[in-house]
Amino acid sequence: MAASIWRVVTAALAIVSTAAYARSQNAGQAAATIRIDAIPGHEINSFDPDEALGSSVDVLSHRDIDLVYTPHIIQESLSAGWGPITYRNNSELRMAAWHWNNNGVWSDAAHQSGYFTSSSELGKPLRYVLEYALPHRGFSTSGDAPVRGPNLTYWKSNPYLTSKFTGESDSLHPQWVVLDLKAEKSVSAIRIVWANPYATRYQVQYWKGKNALDFDRGPEGEWITVPEGAVANGAGGEAMFKFSAVAARFVRIWMTESSNTCDEHGSSDIRNCVGYAISEIHAGTTNSGNFVDVTVGASGKNAPTYCSSSIDPWHSAGDVDASGRGQHTGFDLFFTSGITNGLPALIPVTLLYGTPDDAAAEVAYLKKRGYPIRGVEMGEEPDGKHALPEDYGALYIQWAEAIHKVDPSVKLGGPIFEGVNEDIRVWPDAEGRTSWMGRFVSYLKGHGHLQDLGFVSFEHYPFEPCDITWKTLYGEPQLMKHILEVWRTDGVPQNVPLVVSESHLAAQLTGPMSTIFAGLWLADNIGSFFEGGGAAFYHSPIQPQPVQPSCLGWASWSNFVSDRDYHITGYTSLYFAAHLINREWAQHRSGIHRMYRSSVEIKDTEGNQLVTSYALHRPDGNWSLMLVNRDQNNPHNVRVAFENSTSKQDAHFSGEVRITNFGSEQYVWHDQGTSSYADPDGPPAAATVSGGGDAVYTLPKASVTILRGRIEDLAR
Repeated sequence: MAASIWRVVTAALAIVSTAAYARSQNAGQAAATIRIDAIPGHEINSFDPDEALGSSVDVLSHRDIDLVYTPHIIQESLSAGWGPITYRNNSELRMAAWHWNNNGVWSDAAHQSGYFTSSSELGKPLRYVLEYALPHRGFSTSGDAPVRGPNLTYWKSNPYLTSKFTGESDSLHPQWVVLDLKAEKSVSAIRIVWANPYATRYQVQYWKGKNALDFDRGPEGEWITVPEGAVANGAGGEAMFKFSAVAARFVRIWMTESSNTCDEHGSSDIRNCVGYAISEIHAGTTNSGNFVDVTVGASGKNAPTYCSSSIDPWHSAGDVDASGRGQHTGFDLFFTSGITNGLPALIPVTLLYGTPDDAAAEVAYLKKRGYPIRGVEMGEEPDGKHALPEDYGALYIQWAEAIHKVDPSVKLGGPIFEGVNEDIRVWPDAEGRTSWMGRFVSYLKGHGHLQDLGFVSFEHYPFEPCDITWKTLYGEPQLMKHILEVWRTDGVPQNVPLVVSESHLAAQLTGPMSTIFAGLWLADNIGSFFEGGGAAFYHSPIQPQPVQPSCLGWASWSNFVSDRDYHITGYTSLYFAAHLINREWAQHRSGIHRMYRSSVEIKDTEGNQLVTSYALHRPDGNWSLMLVNRDQNNPHNVRVAFENSTSKQDAHFSGEVRITNFGSEQYVWHDQGTSSYADPDGPPAAATVSGGGDAVYTLPKASVTILRGRIEDLAR
């Protein structure tokens, strides 16, 4: 498009006639009353949109980086009104090393291998970031889809979780591997082939109960050590354990003491000589004394998988993924392109598969360039890697100490959980505690580092992509408020901000992402986040993306409909909802907004709340109400009343009230494969009407409406 959509929307909003909203004064339908507790001092939250309402940018191919970071696409990407931005680290998500600067130093320079520290020295501006496969991942996938590499060898645990680096006994950071047979099988023998360093003290166990790796719902059951499976003097090599047959799906090797013998890379680096390494693990039976693997012939979804506690970040120059697919934006391009909107950005450091020196060098580089940082997210989705909270905590402290030597003032946070709706629960510790967040906070506190937790960030993907119906929409406010409450209950201090650093309807593409459903969801999502006490919210992603197929139809993840070359052909409901949130409800570049509790009772016959409301008092003196009518079929009339503390009488909008609306009357998605489009495709409708105690405002079916104006003096 030749003109920015913002100019188009502005023009459209300016010319809609007041007559179009004559029905806003229609008293033909009974009107429910929205009540706002506007008493000074009763605010339930406050935020600055330039710090709290933003978007994100994730992994892009080499080609996509070149196409996205152009003036036109940057302008369009920012036109929905989002303020700050967060940089997502997909490399760590996919279990890869992340060279944020391809210039740097290998710990084994002669062989271009080992542990890489990117250079903090200023040079040619960074445009692309490369990722490297991890050879010491070995057989492990740890619950994700790892970057494939040419040199997979054996599994080895992260050396930074050993006493040499944690300063505490290795028994406090057990390392483990879980073999998932994918179905219960009769198992009477377990075979382990150790590499160096091997475990001298370990346990061989099987799981009795439900899914042992379900940290989302919480594993139900217990680990049982097989006969002779508690080893106190392991000698490495091949170890075989035979016992009476049991029905088992999950087998675990639980390691607490290392031989500290060096791996194949030699003794010149202590990191080669600590932790644990395993070449093979098999579960089976014995036949005439011979071991028979119970997974022989299993393939596809039935093939066994291996999940591990951690992975050694050792790699080499030959492990690079230079295909151009899984790349990230170089920091110089990111900060100078305009995509940060001139505001401090939330940036990541690699923690699970990196080194503290590399993280510190990254912060040093950004500081030298003078790039403004809102905060640093430490790692990426440790829950998805099945990392235990004490291990993440031990790494967090080491990284925090290294980074704060460079910049003591930078805010650090995490754990950047995957989108969950309930507490993350893991195998119980010695005290029987299962809450991941609770144990992480306890670890930091117990080690005198709770002050290093500058914020808690997590992702929000509330729905299963193939199960979404219109009624799914009703659950969002409760889901968001509940998870915020969970983190506080787990022990996150009240003075530690809660941040959603990545969000969408679901973790996988789904058709409703491009229907009017998504626009209504986004309004409820953000409104309930701040109502629940959240500090900063980042919606994903900022850049256009083409439509693709999903289980519920064709859709785009983004605010835009575009082709593979990022030619924008239309806008999704998310775009227009973002416009209302950022340009009508809130006011960027203006300062602190104060949120007050509001409520309205409009329910269907099943008790579902059909209308939700979110009230802001803006720095310009206006009150701004965001009203979401989630009734798919019917409009609803409402009055608005602000509570008066002195006279005990309600106050109301006075003078002119600006009404801006976007809903199913302005937007309809047509699912037509690669040619999917919206028609009508906005823009929002706007008008000015008179306020007063008798004013009735109509909320069209399936819509988001912003009412904004001044109110009578509450003190009268």
